[in-house]
Amino acid sequence: MAICQMCGKSRQYGHNVSFSKRRTNRDWKPNVRRATVTVNGSEKRINVCMKCLKTLRKTA
Repeated sequence: MAICQMCGKSRQYGHNVSFSKRRTNRDWKPNVRRATVTVNGSEKRINVCMKCLKTLRKTA
């Protein structure tokens, strides 16, 4: 299972709800990618969600 190593975002569970209100199980998976990030001057490869990666690129 993919977990963002920066914010801890992981899979969430819920229901698909049809027009007749019948509920079936489903899950939402975060958009986690393996990226090379510079941390304290050294490069590290971490699993990071795209929202965190976008925020890192804004600040850098």
